[in-house]
Amino acid sequence: MLHFRMLASAIPLLAVGVLAGGQFTSASQPCIAIGHTSVQLATAPWQAPQHVSFTDDASRATVRVQLVDRPELADFTVADDVDAADDAAPTRKGCPITAATRYVTIASHEKASEPVIYLSEQPGDYRLYVNSAKVSVRDAAALLIGAAPQPGKLILSQL
Repeated sequence: MLHFRMLASAIPLLAVGVLAGGQFTSASQPCIAIGHTSVQLATAPWQAPQHVSFTDDASRATVRVQLVDRPELADFTVADDVDAADDAAPTRKGCPITAATRYVTIASHEKASEPVIYLSEQPGDYRLYVNSAKVSVRDAAALLIGAAPQPGKLILSQL
């Protein structure tokens, strides 16, 4: 009976921990550090006050992101060290989560008040290079646009 009481008292604590953290694991999410804050992909729907969506129709886009094939051509670069062995790779935590952390999520449908991103190889508002096994092109573009208050106004102090 004592074991049942201990289990019953632990379940609410576990639930609070999961809800507060927004996830079951402590795996870091892709993020961008900007000054004393950061922008991170949301892991739970209640974390993301900012939403972005994607379109295949350039006329419906509010932001155009050009995908480039060399990092020196990009405004924003995401790259993994794909040649390093997992055991030899240094352990790196994501951006620190603070009260100032902004979350962004990728919406399944477009809204007029939210950024609609068009990815192409044609010139756009931003140039993006992604060579990552962990971060998709869409995730990187969502972070880029989530960090930018307006097209052409992105200032990153640290990546």
